[in-house]
Amino acid sequence: MRPRLYIDDTRQRIRQGHLWIYDNQVLRTEGQPEPGGIVQVFDVKKGPLGQAYYNPKSKLAARLITKDLDEPIDKAFFVRKIQAAWDHRKRMVDTTSCRVVFGEADGLPALVVDKFNDVLVIQTLALGMDRFKPLIVEALREVTGVSKLYERNDVPVREKEGLEQRTGFLSEPFDTGLTIIENDLALRVDIAHGQKTGHFLDQRENHAAIARISKGARVLDCFTHTGGFALHAAMYGARDVLGLDISEDAVALAKRNADANGLADRCRFITANVFDFLTEASKRGDQWDVVVLDPPSFAKSRGALEGAVRGYKEINLRAMKCLPKGGFLVTCSCSQHMTPDLFRAMVADAARDAHRTLRELYSGTQPPDHPICWSIPETLYLKCLVLHVE
Repeated sequence: MRPRLYIDDTRQRIRQGHLWIYDNQVLRTEGQPEPGGIVQVFDVKKGPLGQAYYNPKSKLAARLITKDLDEPIDKAFFVRKIQAAWDHRKRMVDTTSCRVVFGEADGLPALVVDKFNDVLVIQTLALGMDRFKPLIVEALREVTGVSKLYERNDVPVREKEGLEQRTGFLSEPFDTGLTIIENDLALRVDIAHGQKTGHFLDQRENHAAIARISKGARVLDCFTHTGGFALHAAMYGARDVLGLDISEDAVALAKRNADANGLADRCRFITANVFDFLTEASKRGDQWDVVVLDPPSFAKSRGALEGAVRGYKEINLRAMKCLPKGGFLVTCSCSQHMTPDLFRAMVADAARDAHRTLRELYSGTQPPDHPICWSIPETLYLKCLVLHVE
């Protein structure tokens, strides 16, 4: 008999579809569950919940992977789950470059797989999922037909699971620099050294949403990273675009992307601290027709949320001071802890302090290859608003 985990599910989170079991929910264990091993999960009041992988050293003590108590967790299991995820992508998006597996939203908690052309980049962010990595690699090859694989497990959250950070090939070595196409732009991707898995695939629909406000405009793209919003603005007809990022490597790659797309004459990039730049720009009275804010997550944890809200409000306030009457603010947050309602309230608060009136033109989130599971609120993380500022 498999080891068992008995939990308190008084709030019915697990029975209603969430996959995370916290350490303070665990009432007792039966058998000898191994760290990273599979356990059967029971609610002491209402009976069986399914199977999960277990880590007694993590605050997330277990993560459910099937509601079937007896389903074998083997290669065939991962082939079925990944095939379902891949079928969804083939129906919903261009799979040339896309997210193949989005963790909890695909019923595979702590597994992220991104596809860039003929390469798959994998993250296994919890001990239980990491133990299955060889089977996952085999299943991915079988389902997608892709043979080049690389792991980007250089993520601090792994250390909370008792795992080391690591990167490297999971196949024969290959060139880790490649070019993908997004909305007709050629973008250079470095899967070995770029952010996360090498490139953010989740903003492509929001990038396209700035087409109508970009034509003939002066655009300031803050936290530009490798030039996502800036390059799209230039492609959509902006007359002058300035991209800012604190990372010299990101700025260098953004410049290469501008050159590769023939946009360098209208699209410039500099290394700068966005907070300082916006402060000085507003003091000088500098203005742009469009200001884009796409910062990294300021709220890495729920405990950091209060400070993050202040940070988000400050950059939105400073950005509004750099907009003329009738200008456009494109503002984003990629923090799951910053809920859509909280995000809107923060932007409204910044507008009040700036004595500006807002009209919403567009509200976007992540694309269908990053599906949002309603029973797992954490799968909704990306917010993007395009606002007309009076």
